[in-house]
Amino acid sequence: MEAAMTDTMPAKDKPWLFRTYAGHSTAKKSNELYRTNLSKGQTGLSVAFDLPTQTGYDSDHILSRGEVGKVGVPVCHLGDMRALFDQIPLEQMNTSMTINATAPWLLSLYIAVAEEQGADISKLQGTVQNDLVKEYLSRGTYICPPKPSLAMITDVAAYTREHLPKWNPMNVCSYHLQEAGATPEQELAFALATAIAVLDDLKGKVPADQFPAMVGRISFFVNAGIRFVTEMCKMRAFTELWDEITRERYGIEDEKFRRFRYGVQVNSLGLTEQQPENNVYRILIEMLAVTLSKNARARAVQLPAWNEALGLPRPWDQQWSLRMQQIMAYETDLLEYGDLFDGNPAVTAKVEALKDGARAELETLDGMGGAIAAIDYMKSRLVESNAARINRIEAEETIVVGVNRWQQGEPSPLTAGDGGIMVVDPAVEQEQINRLNAWRAERDEAAVQAALSQLKSDAKAGKNIMEASIAAAKAGATTGEWAGVMRAVHGEYRGPTGVSRSPSNQTAGLEDIREAVDAVSTQLGRRLKFLVGKPGLDGHSNGAEQIAFRARDCGMDITYDGIRLTPEQIVAKAIEDEAHVVGLSILSGSHIPLIEELMERMRGASLDHVPVVVGGIIPDEDAKKLLGFGVARVYTPKDFELNRIMMDIVALATPAGKAA
Repeated sequence: MEAAMTDTMPAKDKPWLFRTYAGHSTAKKSNELYRTNLSKGQTGLSVAFDLPTQTGYDSDHILSRGEVGKVGVPVCHLGDMRALFDQIPLEQMNTSMTINATAPWLLSLYIAVAEEQGADISKLQGTVQNDLVKEYLSRGTYICPPKPSLAMITDVAAYTREHLPKWNPMNVCSYHLQEAGATPEQELAFALATAIAVLDDLKGKVPADQFPAMVGRISFFVNAGIRFVTEMCKMRAFTELWDEITRERYGIEDEKFRRFRYGVQVNSLGLTEQQPENNVYRILIEMLAVTLSKNARARAVQLPAWNEALGLPRPWDQQWSLRMQQIMAYETDLLEYGDLFDGNPAVTAKVEALKDGARAELETLDGMGGAIAAIDYMKSRLVESNAARINRIEAEETIVVGVNRWQQGEPSPLTAGDGGIMVVDPAVEQEQINRLNAWRAERDEAAVQAALSQLKSDAKAGKNIMEASIAAAKAGATTGEWAGVMRAVHGEYRGPTGVSRSPSNQTAGLEDIREAVDAVSTQLGRRLKFLVGKPGLDGHSNGAEQIAFRARDCGMDITYDGIRLTPEQIVAKAIEDEAHVVGLSILSGSHIPLIEELMERMRGASLDHVPVVVGGIIPDEDAKKLLGFGVARVYTPKDFELNRIMMDIVALATPAGKAA
């Protein structure tokens, strides 16, 4: 009987790769975390790098202060990369590295370590994200201007074609586009336009007969939100549009090279600080969007932890997310069936509508000259879409459980004790700097300078920079030195903020606020001046953009110069603009050291009378410290009502309010 039953059971598909996005503190501690996760059943690695590494600064740079090891692992040189993958055989591993501006450099370090391990480089499997376009639009870890950045993307692709044929040289990342407010149609169009820009450039760098295979190596990294039917249809639309583009635009005949290959992290934007235990359900529902439909199923899935709106997840939190994937793959019968949605009329209609919307947006972008030429346009569209999303939540047109409906509930036992998060030891930064200084002292300085000189020469000449980058990695050059060469050759870029246009007058309920702004401006003798700044390296500018966007709609005079400013620069701008209120946004966990320094500089500049407000992912205990530094207000993700924040700013700017 058992044999007969076994014979009739359907064959199971292989599950997707199980990943958790991880890295923190130091390379050694991150290595311990990776090996632990692999022992628990994780089947691939997904490396999170800290912001200095992502933006091309060494750990001892002034802009790195407070950022080292906070949102990922610091990797300054070959020694750090060696420690990161200690006892992990890279020839057998599938490694995803979420790295963009410094992607050529981190891949060079990875290759150098693999060679030290004795690996056959041609067998290496994994991905570098290497998508600079979305950095200009949403994430902010760019270094150089768009055109040279595009050249670096395709340098990596061309190098991997020859030496790492199993490696994905680019992960077109629509994840952060959705986090920045993209509609499904915008997410489809902006990501596909990015892929088109890369492939158009890559055609000139690889032999024509090898181009189809390179099209097949381009992968995508997407976001799946809570509207899981729409998100599932979006993935089917992605699959069909990519097949259409590769077939019609590039003439790719082989189906395997037209296949839409993607990994996913489900939505972090919708995770709530309020009633955070509800996030477990959100994450599970969002995972369904990228696993239920076989014809559009993700090749790799990484899930956020339930507590990411509170701070850095602990190992137990990451294990819980991993177990969710394992239960779906191994306990359910999902992998025993073909596609569950083929022929469904509702799904077909939604997919076609999404494709039509994406095609219209792609046509607009094409008319502007493609993704590289249309960065300012795409950025402004994202800011407007995100503003509309927030408006819907404020107006309760979009219900978010525990946020704008059913706010009352029992205290969560999950956050008892340590607050439900892991805190990086502040001593980690100085320890990393000490290791960096020791590395510099022990290396062959002449060899390093010779390698950097060759890198600079190749970059100036327009040669592929990968060979010279690998040589520099082996010689002992640092992340900051590699990026310094790129800055010297190509210059630095400051991205658009997307909030420079005139007030929209489309946000409901602003009449009272505008009247209040007018009244306080009369008292002040000029228009209320609100300075919005982002100290440090955190490039998640969505919150700052929306505050600036709404404040301008309310009639305030706004200064928002974008990301990556030092406390010294912000204070200097406050003096220059004679700001009435200063607002700071930090999401990377570096709020304590950066704001402490800024408040000291404010006092030193006799700006004690100017109120400072702060927004970010800030634990309650840290909020108390910030208030102790003299900060007037602290806002966290639970403070979603922007109109209330606007009224707070008006009250703080009012002369009587300041006196109080």
